[in-house]
Amino acid sequence: MGRPTSKVTEVRITGPLARFAAGFRARLREYGYTPLSAVNAMRLLAHLSRWLDTNGLGVADLTGEQVERYAAARRAEGRTSALLPCSVAPILAMLADAGALAPAAPAAPVPEQERLLAAFERHLLGERALTASTAAACVARARRFLGGFAGSGLAGLTAGDVTRAVLAEAAVVSSGSAQYFVAALRAFLRFCFLEGLTGADLAGAALPVTGRRRSPLPKGISQAGARALLACCDRRRPIGRRDYAVLVTLLRLGLRASEAAALTLEDIDWRAGEITVHGKGRRDERLPLPADVGEAIVAYLARGRPATGRREVFLRTVAPVGPLGRGGISCIVRRACRRAGVAECGAHRLRHTTACQMAEAGAPLTEIGQVLRHHSLASTANYARVSVTELRKLAQPWPSGGARA
Repeated sequence: MGRPTSKVTEVRITGPLARFAAGFRARLREYGYTPLSAVNAMRLLAHLSRWLDTNGLGVADLTGEQVERYAAARRAEGRTSALLPCSVAPILAMLADAGALAPAAPAAPVPEQERLLAAFERHLLGERALTASTAAACVARARRFLGGFAGSGLAGLTAGDVTRAVLAEAAVVSSGSAQYFVAALRAFLRFCFLEGLTGADLAGAALPVTGRRRSPLPKGISQAGARALLACCDRRRPIGRRDYAVLVTLLRLGLRASEAAALTLEDIDWRAGEITVHGKGRRDERLPLPADVGEAIVAYLARGRPATGRREVFLRTVAPVGPLGRGGISCIVRRACRRAGVAECGAHRLRHTTACQMAEAGAPLTEIGQVLRHHSLASTANYARVSVTELRKLAQPWPSGGARA
């Protein structure tokens, strides 16, 4: 099936946006819009330009309020598309990049608490090298702590206040959530001490939360399930070649979803047969590039990847073309599970699968840890418990005789 086309090849644009038409058309091509979608976007640009001209407005007048008015005008005309303000977001992005929009109004003064939390987030991102999502989760928990603190300021914070906050959290959430709260609170309290906001380091006052913790076997999918995931990708189509390359990469290298999403063309050294993985804590590590992974990526790059200046390896297939992100990688895995009839799982389950298959093949834990790039062997030790059958071999026989008098 070919790309959607349109009989219209040129859209005539008059009004204040006419001078941006060529740049917008080139932008649509760069972002992978089909000819039909590009024509529709140019029609929207033409209609918006006429609306501005009719109402005596210029490009600099395209504020949020005017965009709302424009969307309402389209609805009043009885149009069936582009009825929400977000519909003109690509146009506004183009105008913003060209410096044509009016500068934003000065932001309202930021409350002291928000400035503190913003500094804490910068500390987590810069000094602790946490990912943006993890840092945001820690900041959210720190904000919850500050919201429940009844004191006049952090200078008067006591160990009792910290303990009461932990107990209050543990009373309304699960033990796992409370443990995450304690971890974030400790990081926040250490930050406050380093900044001189508290007289003592109160991180130790956030006592650990315990709970009944199961010790399940590592969760991977079977080898038959892994083969089914790969077989369900239609490699005659670009999206199938992309999905197959993603799945092979996850299964063979044990990457996290965020690591697969972060791969760039420069990370693959074809001559040396190596690939650089950007892992946790900003650690970059080089791994051997398996032949099947390299072949799958080459097939995708040659006959599946959109023509674009983006450097990320795995891209969206629907315009605007851009990187998949962590969620996009997991979405590929979930869709493949549904097609293959395998129990639905996310990308991290394939990482477990890699480790379990290595353990079943007799690979030492040190080698598994090197492939998974664990910081501690304790993290890898979980994969020593591959199956109940293997664990039974370690069990001691129950004494058969009675107790001696």
